[in-house]
Amino acid sequence: MTTPLFLLRCVQLGLSIRDLDLLTIGMVNDMYVESRNDEHKYAVVATQEDFDRF
Repeated sequence: MTTPLFLLRCVQLGLSIRDLDLLTIGMVNDMYVESRNDEHKYAVVATQEDFDRF
């Protein structure tokens, strides 16, 4: 990942330069991936009963 791409991801997440003092590159990457997952519609969502059986 290049520096400009990293900074673009930060802007897309709404992070400021000050926020980056508290976050690692990995944390920012994880936040970006999770933000993209939020938009995905899952066909089946696990319930508590599913977790209990697991």
